[in-house]
Amino acid sequence: MNTFLIAFTAILVLFSVMALIRNDYWTFRVFDYPRLQKFTLSIICLGLLLYFYNGTGTLYWVLTAVVTVNTIYLLYLILPFTILGKKQVQKVKSHNCDCSISLMISNVYQDNTNFNGCLNEIHKADPDVVLLLETDEKWEKAVSGLEKEYKYSVKAAKDNTYGMLLFSKLELKDDEIRYIVEDDVPSIHAKVLLKNGEEVMLHAVHPTPPVPNENVRSTERDKELLLVADMAKEETLPVIVIGDLNDVAWSHTTELFLKMSGLLDPRRGRGFFNSFHAKYPFMRFPLDHAFISPDFKLNRIKRLDSFGSDHFPIFLDIQYDSQADKEQKPMHADSDDTEEAEEKKAKT
Repeated sequence: MNTFLIAFTAILVLFSVMALIRNDYWTFRVFDYPRLQKFTLSIICLGLLLYFYNGTGTLYWVLTAVVTVNTIYLLYLILPFTILGKKQVQKVKSHNCDCSISLMISNVYQDNTNFNGCLNEIHKADPDVVLLLETDEKWEKAVSGLEKEYKYSVKAAKDNTYGMLLFSKLELKDDEIRYIVEDDVPSIHAKVLLKNGEEVMLHAVHPTPPVPNENVRSTERDKELLLVADMAKEETLPVIVIGDLNDVAWSHTTELFLKMSGLLDPRRGRGFFNSFHAKYPFMRFPLDHAFISPDFKLNRIKRLDSFGSDHFPIFLDIQYDSQADKEQKPMHADSDDTEEAEEKKAKT
């Protein structure tokens, strides 16, 4: 039992240390994801040490101290995404539908054929804007009926799991499909006209993840996110960034994105809203995101039901408030953050 506990402790600490190494290769970046899982296992490991380790002396205290420090460190990282954390986005005091916009982000899983399940979730949630990811021509045809209710759309269907379809009840202006970093990975950019006439800039993205069978490095993902951060920072209109970012809410890269873009994360202080993997409860991470500029407040955020995809859809209802930025402050980038962002954007 002692040998098992020593090995268990060493593995947990190694997993935490690997996530600290600023290397783009997937073998390091994959350890950004399971912080909640590592925290849970660290608590279990600490309990096992206290009750079952039968050794004495220095090694026992070293193991206990190391696991305790690891547990506290992981708690510090995930605490902002619990109800004990500080809310970045305040809740609206009075709902006004004329200056509100609701959005649904759903990675449908390209091989999933439960089209009706997807349509049912959309009809139940009744969002103003729907973003469907991993959509090929089969999916585009299957959900084409949405156009009766969603009069505006931008379509970039692809069979490489990076297709996307955007549907909107609200008017879209100056919409375009861009290939920011990779030639076969689209993003959608459009101005959305709220009912009160206010224009909002919407960016929909789905960068590639750092995994062995696609990109062994996170270089492309990080570069795309930071280029979108620049777009958001330079924009004079209110901004919304949505999509499957293939990165977790608490990662160093996501935090760098928030600092460089000046956007806010409505999950902070409210919960994890884990969207992937829908079929494995213990291995779930917040991969599907909605980031907003400080001139929005929150009406509602929730995770919707899965319909056979490996992702849960995420629903967000926010409200424009021209005075909100006086109450809500984004994270700020220092010189080191700016230097790191420039280095990541320069990589090829």
